[in-house]
Amino acid sequence: MSAHRIVFANEKGGTGKSTTAVHIGVALAYRGARVAAIDLDPRQRTLYRYLENRAETERRRGVTLPGPRFAVFEGDSIDGLEELAAELGKDADFLLFDTPGRDDPFARHAATSADTLVTPLNDSFVDFDLIGQVDAETFKIRRLSFYAELIWEARKKRAMATIKDQKREMDWVVVRNRTQHIEARNQKRLQSALGELSKRVGFRIANGLSERVIYRELFPSGLTLLDKGHLGELGTSHLVARQELRALLAGLNLPLVAMPQSELALAESA
Repeated sequence: MSAHRIVFANEKGGTGKSTTAVHIGVALAYRGARVAAIDLDPRQRTLYRYLENRAETERRRGVTLPGPRFAVFEGDSIDGLEELAAELGKDADFLLFDTPGRDDPFARHAATSADTLVTPLNDSFVDFDLIGQVDAETFKIRRLSFYAELIWEARKKRAMATIKDQKREMDWVVVRNRTQHIEARNQKRLQSALGELSKRVGFRIANGLSERVIYRELFPSGLTLLDKGHLGELGTSHLVARQELRALLAGLNLPLVAMPQSELALAESA
């Protein structure tokens, strides 16, 4: 069976795609999964740089940290991307793709071939516009966006091919990041609009990562909230953030790899 593809995709920047992708990749590795990750943005390279920093921290401290093997795609063809995916994802349980915050043919290919498509959104109608447009007065859904229609069509094709070709169905999860910075009335409107749209196009909704300084602070070292023994003194907000991450991982409903109870207990306490 090929690696389960998890694609973090959103055509808008600044929604926490790379941070979410890195933390999910490391969380899966902590649970004993073999994980690979491809950065599809050769200009920004945020996921690649984060994991590169992590590798440097391992060398500098003389430690081994769970995490994905990783690469950045710099090719110019879909075939080239699939060749890299086959090479890097060989023997992997999960293959992650971090896409750029713009419309891009390689990002589109990755999104439509995902087993689990994760679309992080900040809780604002600016970000919501990526998947649907609302009426200015009633905040009811007026139409789907091009992106939502693209994923809808891809999911229909996958569903038709699932039995025939023994492919996995695509699970689309919209992840709500940074929810605490939105006032109550707007939050209620967004919740209602997301709920209405999820019924129409079939995505699930999960709570994501809050806006916390810790994520920006961890980038230079490549560490994550799960690297408990390497972070020093942790505050209450850090512990809450770690719980958010664990809740998000559970909400993705990924086919987690079986691991011995002793190792699982160690991973959960990390």
